Amino acid sequence: MTDTATLPNRVDPTALAELRADDGSPRVLDVRTPAEFEASHIDGAINVPLDTVGEDPEAIAEALAAPTVLVCRSGARASQAHEKLSATGAADELRVLEGGMVAWEQSGFDVNKGRERWDLERQVRFAAGSLVLAGIVASVFFPPARYFSGAIGAGLVFAAVTNTCAMGLLLSKMPWNGTAEKCDLDIALGRLR
Repeated sequence: MTDTATLPNRVDPTALAELRADDGSPRVLDVRTPAEFEASHIDGAINVPLDTVGEDPEAIAEALAAPTVLVCRSGARASQAHEKLSATGAADELRVLEGGMVAWEQSGFDVNKGRERWDLERQVRFAAGSLVLAGIVASVFFPPARYFSGAIGAGLVFAAVTNTCAMGLLLSKMPWNGTAEKCDLDIALGRLR
């Protein structure tokens, strides 16, 4: 569990908007999936999904070489990206947008909008709820099916405690979350340079 002494440096939406209005910096690195990025993003943001950051955090950190604000939907994935990039020694240059895109939009700041989609966290809630419901209904006819629902619940507890989500990772790979534009490590590094 992360204690408050190790939380990444954060910036709130108003402060980020003021910094960008002054001189156009810092750089904004959006670590959501390409589909989420396509649906809405901060103008000028560069999309490098969290799993791409994890492939070679040293190369990503080296390509940043400037103050950068990490963004995701709510701040959780951006915090994970911060941890990975900070391990390379880049912590002084990194901030996490407090509250993520949700806070940015609630503050009334502009976003570039694309095709509307369910964000990944909403998809996880829908999938987990559907699986639990299916397990309960199935347990009426086959009582051991209740253990399936218990396993889903245990997975959700594990995801909350570890701040990771295997179901989210799996859902991010589904065809409906794809876009015409992919983002592998080489493409990400090219965008950052």
